[in-house]
Amino acid sequence: MSRVINPDSAGKERNRLTKSIVLAVRELAHQTEPGPESLDLAAFIALALQAISDGIDVSVAAWEKRGYWVKADKFRMEWMWTGDFAEKLKSALHSDDWGTIASLMAQTAQKLGKLQVAERHRLGKPWVGAFQQLKKG
Repeated sequence: MSRVINPDSAGKERNRLTKSIVLAVRELAHQTEPGPESLDLAAFIALALQAISDGIDVSVAAWEKRGYWVKADKFRMEWMWTGDFAEKLKSALHSDDWGTIASLMAQTAQKLGKLQVAERHRLGKPWVGAFQQLKKG
């Protein structure tokens, strides 16, 4: 029997989410006033950062199983900011604090600044309806 390979690994999901976050930050930077689309963009970024944070342990499980503790800890430290930013962003969205949201967007853009997203990407607009999803969860 052959090995079962999961095409949707945590790393691929993290790459897709980080590229989507970069697109959402760019789109949010073009907004002149906070509106429904701005809420969706900020909520999507919060949800995506939380999903990245939740996938960290899945990503390092294989390294820890093989005894690569230093590599696993380095990876955790590299992505530790995502959970903190997600919580701050969620609380800022619930209190309608756009100053904090803008500050967090700038910090997020700085963290993901090296990431290149092609002009003709196939990511679409994953942030549509994200604010309603955030309010449900």
